[in-house]
Amino acid sequence: MRQIDVHKIADEAKFNGFHGLVLFWCALIIVFDGYDLAVAGIALPSIMQEMGIEPTQAGFMVSSALFGMMFGAIFLGTLADRIGRRWTISICVVLFSVFTAAAGLTHDPLTFSVMRFLAGLGIGGVMPNVVAQMTEYSPKKIRATLVTLMFSGYAVGGMLAALLGKGLIETYGWSSVFLAAGLPVVLIPIILKSLPESMPFLLARGRHDELKAIVARLEPSFRPVASDHFALPTQDKASSAPVRHLFHDGRGFSTVMFWVAFFMCLFMVYALSSWLTKLMASAGYSLGSALTFVLVLNFGAMIGAVGGGWLADRFHIKWVLFSMYVLAAISITLLGVKMPTAALFLVVGLAGASTIGTQIVTYAYVGQFYPMAIRSTGIGFASGVGRSGAILAPIVIGALVASALPLQQNFIAIAIPAVIAAVAVAMINHDRSASAHPGDVSAEIPEPVLANK
Repeated sequence: MRQIDVHKIADEAKFNGFHGLVLFWCALIIVFDGYDLAVAGIALPSIMQEMGIEPTQAGFMVSSALFGMMFGAIFLGTLADRIGRRWTISICVVLFSVFTAAAGLTHDPLTFSVMRFLAGLGIGGVMPNVVAQMTEYSPKKIRATLVTLMFSGYAVGGMLAALLGKGLIETYGWSSVFLAAGLPVVLIPIILKSLPESMPFLLARGRHDELKAIVARLEPSFRPVASDHFALPTQDKASSAPVRHLFHDGRGFSTVMFWVAFFMCLFMVYALSSWLTKLMASAGYSLGSALTFVLVLNFGAMIGAVGGGWLADRFHIKWVLFSMYVLAAISITLLGVKMPTAALFLVVGLAGASTIGTQIVTYAYVGQFYPMAIRSTGIGFASGVGRSGAILAPIVIGALVASALPLQQNFIAIAIPAVIAAVAVAMINHDRSASAHPGDVSAEIPEPVLANK
């Protein structure tokens, strides 16, 4: 009988078409997710004008989706460990597509907020699941690169929202960019057919034929035989309460530090995503120019995510993250300083790279930190707890905007969390990371991927 460590196969596999397929679908889902999230900030000035609402109330409207994201990240992240990742991801796509489109049909702040809350459940729930999916199936040597490349789709979605917003809002009104968000629903059957299921999930349920097919695609030289025995992660065997495992084996303090970093980074991301257009418009830029800043912010995010992932695969991911948070504090503070437009575009790009880009690298780090069996739960709880920062950001910055403070003070308020996040990341105990102790991830199989390869 051959004893097969599927996790080691995944770690040591060479990138092939199977990995490319997983990357394509996960990235496309994140593009849709990023669009649905960014669309509210893009349309905010038009929504405020049409509905006649004040900045503080607008902040609460934007936060309704983020409040839904907090619940979605926690409960749908954990749900995937019970019903499987493919179905959970598909449920999330239905939620954020249908209810974002429904928000475009509303005419009052309350109904809009309810629709955005329901969309937020899907937006928040899909993130930990696609990160866990990409992390699980990526070769170890290029794992951070693939995860951040996938997550750069988030920035592509934001850029798509800004581009469509510039054309559609002035011509057809703000509701048009929301209605366009309903299109991904038609892809659900293809997503269910194309995405592989989580390996620990298949192992725990004895679905060995499906697992053999996945392993053969991960490692084309693998030839399954009837006597093959697959290893079940130790954590899956004892996993009646996976949340508790986030604090096992010396991971507790680092888990809290991840939560602090997520809180602070998501505060910055959603403060900029929700209010950058309005702040720049208030500073004298036209709506078209203000939307261009959003484009530059998301382009910078894409560069920061991919570049940060590339650096994280070559240097210590913890200190790459620390440096990115320091850059965020500097660049966001500079946004409030008067400078030539070209220089301002550069600073906005750096702010995108070091906030949205940094958040994506933080997802990659937390995905590597936890053992595979509790990865969705670990990412989901970090993201879910962090969502409280995302919820607070539009409200706090909305209150500052309503107070008519100088522009620089608004940006300093957004920059302070970057300093706190840098300290939190520096205090994470990397020695307790699953990537530092690969033996903790799998069952006790001393050697090799295949006994008879």
